[in-house]
Amino acid sequence: MTNRAFWFAGGDTGEFRVLRMTALSGEALASVARVARGEALDVPEALAARWAFRGVTSNLRYTTQAEKDVLVANSPAPGGARAALILLKKSDAWWDLAQDERRRIFEEQSRHATIGLRHVDGISRKLHHCRDLGLEQGFDFLTWFEFEPEREATFDALLAALRATEEWRYVEREVDVRLARE
Repeated sequence: MTNRAFWFAGGDTGEFRVLRMTALSGEALASVARVARGEALDVPEALAARWAFRGVTSNLRYTTQAEKDVLVANSPAPGGARAALILLKKSDAWWDLAQDERRRIFEEQSRHATIGLRHVDGISRKLHHCRDLGLEQGFDFLTWFEFEPEREATFDALLAALRATEEWRYVEREVDVRLARE
């Protein structure tokens, strides 16, 4: 079984150099030069991180088998020269909705999976859930993407399309951290 627990830490050390950090809604993160990541819930103290977030991967939710097949067939293995860490917190209004209501907004109105499948080619993606960890991190989701520099415009188009949906009306905090592997 592969590890499902992951951490991301911003500071002066790490495999990824920060290109830019943008708070699109809500509070910004402390500025850092580098981002490290690892497989565990405990962040090494030696990193002296200015911020750290933890999450766990889970089964795909709201995804049909056909959509999963396309994702698997078209998503490269991690290892791209560029990466993005998109941190999201949804509003209480989102979480107060019943599961079927969230599904309706997520897919039937916003077409989240359809948008993602249009832009999946060449972009590796891993969603980390953190809402139920009880850690008071300020985010519900940590989404990690890796891609080659020539795919960045496609990645930006993916984000623009998602941010224009009904679903994004429920996002109350979003920070976009762009990185280069070094």
